[in-house]
Amino acid sequence: MQLTDEERAMADGRDGRAVARAMDLLLRYGRALGAERLVATNNVVASVGATTPFMREFAQRQGGMDAVFSEFSLDSDEVVQIPKIRAFTTHTQLGFVPDEPERMGVDEATVQFYRQGEAFITGLGVQATNTCTPYQVGNLPTRGEHCAWMESSAVIYCNSVLGARTNAEGRESVGAAMLTGRIPCWGYHLDANRRGTHHVRIETPVESTSDWGLLGYWVGDQVQERVPVICGVQAVPNLARLKHFGAAASSSGGVEMYHLVGITPEAPSLEAAFGGAERARVAEVLRFGLAEHRATWEKINATGKDAQVDYVMLGCPHYTLEQLWEAARLIEGRKVHADCALWIFTARAIKSVADQNGTTRILEDAGARVMADSCSAMSRAVPKGTRVAAFDSAKQAHYLPAILGVQAWYGDTAECIDAACSGRWQGRFS
Repeated sequence: MQLTDEERAMADGRDGRAVARAMDLLLRYGRALGAERLVATNNVVASVGATTPFMREFAQRQGGMDAVFSEFSLDSDEVVQIPKIRAFTTHTQLGFVPDEPERMGVDEATVQFYRQGEAFITGLGVQATNTCTPYQVGNLPTRGEHCAWMESSAVIYCNSVLGARTNAEGRESVGAAMLTGRIPCWGYHLDANRRGTHHVRIETPVESTSDWGLLGYWVGDQVQERVPVICGVQAVPNLARLKHFGAAASSSGGVEMYHLVGITPEAPSLEAAFGGAERARVAEVLRFGLAEHRATWEKINATGKDAQVDYVMLGCPHYTLEQLWEAARLIEGRKVHADCALWIFTARAIKSVADQNGTTRILEDAGARVMADSCSAMSRAVPKGTRVAAFDSAKQAHYLPAILGVQAWYGDTAECIDAACSGRWQGRFS
């Protein structure tokens, strides 16, 4: 790989052993990917916290948080002292909600270890935003900016909606990027890989957030890891709809970038999205009509058998302030059924504003629990005895049945609130 003088100096140990080990990891990673060089980044989304009992035992045996970071974030069998980070970094969601250990099924020792780890990473300069939606809480890169992000739903939003550039990174590569301000230049950092590969034509109304989730789920299933270019959008989707679309597409497939013609920044026209008129002309055309819409709804609800609902989860990806407001409007004056639980997940920064505005009070007066920093997929935590769950997230309806063996119903937010208050699923395709 071609290195600049600055990169060579970091690799040679000028900035200490930790940075040298980080450069070693990035060079091994880049060579495996076929990258010819590194690219500078000052925007990282990382998961480098310490929460598991295994990590706690490792820290006790090997010498504390420096040892945990060395092993799990730098792939280093040598314990190195970790310096202040070089690149601006925000943290992804956690494996549990630290304020709700009993609901999450974790003991006090695990919570205390998390607090120790949080103090360590924030001491390095990491921003403990603890969310899968960093773009909602202050990490908002600009078009063309090179990033190193984890979390599939965040990566697809970063590339597609914001027009910034990142691949779906892992704990080790972002750990190294934090310390060096570098990441291998491959994949979606390169113009050629950001061009469309499939032409998707919408031929039925796609309006609600749940419609966008279904469209995303269908698109991901069709194109897998390619780059769809979507035409026929009748109304510009808001943040929540784009968030749910991307999360679904990256769950049923491996989509990390898409284009909405006339809406997303790199698709002012069909030709621009494909990188030329000829590429647009020969691209495979996929049509999303009423039949595909219905079939996708039936597929994502395939595990739903029983009408009695034990658990309703909202907030995957983490709810926006607008979504919390909408949920509060839908539930105000009502009560969650005694045999059902309603958990709503959001970023801590957003919850703080919802607390201030009284939104949280409305939701919790109705019997909901508003929680920050995690979700049921990350924590593997649901109310005890849950057999049947309902979601307004196609991503969660995709993952949680496989993770926890529960039945899943998918619908819009109003249908989910109705299920929480009645204890029964009454949603249907419309």
